[in-house]
Amino acid sequence: MVSNNTFKIEKEMPGSLARAGILSTPHGDIQTPAFVAVGTKADVKGIKASEFGELGIQTIIANTYHLYLSPGPELIEKAGGIHRFMGFDGPIMTDSGGFQVFSLGEGFGKKVSKVTAGQDSPSQKVLGSASPQPDHFVRENPAPAVYDEELATSHGKLAIVDEEGVSFTSHVDGTFHRFTPERSIEIQHGLGADIIFAFDECTSPAADYEYQKEAMGRTHRWADRSLKAHRQNIKKNAEQAIYGIVQGGRYADLRIESAKYLANMDFDGYGIGGSFSKQDILGILDKVNKELPKEKPRHLLGIGEPEDIFIGVEAGIDTFDCVLPTRNGRNGGIYAADGKYQIPNNKYQNDFTPLDTNCGCPVCAKHTRSYIHHLFRTHEMLGQILASMHNMYFLTNLVKKIRRSLLDGNFAEFRDTFLGHYSSL
Repeated sequence: MVSNNTFKIEKEMPGSLARAGILSTPHGDIQTPAFVAVGTKADVKGIKASEFGELGIQTIIANTYHLYLSPGPELIEKAGGIHRFMGFDGPIMTDSGGFQVFSLGEGFGKKVSKVTAGQDSPSQKVLGSASPQPDHFVRENPAPAVYDEELATSHGKLAIVDEEGVSFTSHVDGTFHRFTPERSIEIQHGLGADIIFAFDECTSPAADYEYQKEAMGRTHRWADRSLKAHRQNIKKNAEQAIYGIVQGGRYADLRIESAKYLANMDFDGYGIGGSFSKQDILGILDKVNKELPKEKPRHLLGIGEPEDIFIGVEAGIDTFDCVLPTRNGRNGGIYAADGKYQIPNNKYQNDFTPLDTNCGCPVCAKHTRSYIHHLFRTHEMLGQILASMHNMYFLTNLVKKIRRSLLDGNFAEFRDTFLGHYSSL
């Protein structure tokens, strides 16, 4: 029996891998390309589920690790599944928990990834690079690819990886836990999302080539076990799609090898994951996606800035997720057509224009930069909420416009016009 999730390609862009499609799930359709809101703990920070529609949120991705620790998959299943639990009837994804369990925080990362300083050999080319990286690229005490204190302190500080799975401590109370591929799938079955991910080993971005290769092989074996565990549950197999995850760190040959291996497996879709720099992965996406089945959807985990979305779409990515719209919003960062800016800056105190002049979001329809500046300067939580709402609308609406440009056949023109005005300063 196959999943009730299906993917239909509506239109392809000549000369690239870009396409527009419809990803159908038991809880509705996702028009792709699509930006997926991060709903870590069955919530999108600062945004109510009842507001998702007017902000353009079609779907979210929730966090298996965090929901496992609290409130637990048993409680969520008892509540009727994650959709009923959080009050959202649209499509939902859940990750496998691998990213949270592995290589987050410097001490945590060292225990998992066996990082050593040194230079890659000439045969071990880095993603998108014609030559090996210099000595300073691989360093002791590596930080995550995108580091912030909130991320690094919200996870346990011990992880022990073996062939069967990973043992780790809870960041909540220090208790000891165990994830295996089978257990990760079991948890995701309990959560009840429409799309789930195979359990994978997410290494440190600074892990050396040999460990990345070792971890990739383990991820492939875990993919086999995850897929088997899912397919054996007839009911869940019909209700939930399962994606395999391409790994391989920043090494082009490993990424391509991983894509080829997973392409020969009967996954319903594919994620490109891992802890890496954007420059590394964006330079190899098209080569990875050429190895994956054309008829299956592809999801890029953890990348979603405007510039990167254009690159990803052109390389064949269908869905993206990223925490930055709400994280930037909580810190006063605002997306606008001419680039990002910081609303707490003094220059906006007497600015009575909307956050983005031509924006159609409910925040810009009612509030000015001056008002939201005031909220931030007086530490009112409403400022963070309104900024997060606006940012989410900005990105979901941008990807909606990208989809429209693909259907209309003017993607290149739209891309060049948007990026010509947009600045990431």
